[in-house]
Amino acid sequence: MKKFLNDPANLVSELLEGFALAHADKVRLTGSRLVARARVKPADRVALVTLGGSGHEPALSGYVGEGMLDVSVPGEIFAAPGPPRVLEALRLANRPAGVLLVVLNHEGDVLSSNVALELARKEGLKVRSVLTREDISAGTRADPSDRRGLVGCLLVYKMAGAAAEQGRSLEECLAVAEGVERDMATLAVALSPATHPATGQPISALAEDEMVIGMGQHGEAGGGSRRVLSADETADVMVEALVQDLDLTSGEEALALVNGVGATTLMEQYIVLRRVRRNLEERGIKLARSLAGSFLTVQEMGGFQLCLCRMNRERLALWDAPCHTPALSIR
Repeated sequence: MKKFLNDPANLVSELLEGFALAHADKVRLTGSRLVARARVKPADRVALVTLGGSGHEPALSGYVGEGMLDVSVPGEIFAAPGPPRVLEALRLANRPAGVLLVVLNHEGDVLSSNVALELARKEGLKVRSVLTREDISAGTRADPSDRRGLVGCLLVYKMAGAAAEQGRSLEECLAVAEGVERDMATLAVALSPATHPATGQPISALAEDEMVIGMGQHGEAGGGSRRVLSADETADVMVEALVQDLDLTSGEEALALVNGVGATTLMEQYIVLRRVRRNLEERGIKLARSLAGSFLTVQEMGGFQLCLCRMNRERLALWDAPCHTPALSIR
């Protein structure tokens, strides 16, 4: 795979340097490659921190800024950062109002965050955490421990971040985050694999005439391969599974997010999104908010993630609240 790279050992440092240059009005690099807001939020507002591997741009650091995250801890490519850097981020964000740590359910992220949280609490830091695990292909709702965190983290950042900007308490922000996490579900489909940028080698394999519904963020299996379906057929299969998981019923409202994971064009995403709306409307479910784009990618993987979230008046207001970050802006 051809890519414009230099020494793979410097890949993350160089991408973060360029990221900070491109968005200098919103973010800054500090400490051991932490991405923080360019302008610090007042200390009487809860801070949000997250962590995760690099190689998924614009996630996760692209959501640092007004109305969303305060600090992001980027790891190496597809690898979690170690506990010392996560603890450094919690110290950086520490304030009287407290800190909410948002963790995607991947083994390395969970391990690092658990160690950092234990150390932070021993230091007397006021920290709470929420684990996003909305991938319905990897576990049941009754036992979600194996469910991976996918693009649904964006919804938690946005709505909990809006609550924090409003001056809600740490417990109130946590309640918003946990409620959104419970009421969202994501399913991913893959048409072609990604490559690891440091090696150029594919990290999974798919034949030209097959697709996988249930692929993980890095190409991990979660569903069986099948023949390639049309956009409408794919959307219908995914909506059916997501609606069942969430137990969405006629008269309810939902947000739909179509996330291109690297190589899937906006043209394809828009075609999928309009079918998602029609499918939901046929069920009597109102599509209250929707968006499509590349929000959490895995290099040039072909495919997309579809996330549905049950909405209500409070969540709609939190979603519509202003935010201004490198990857998402709502005014």
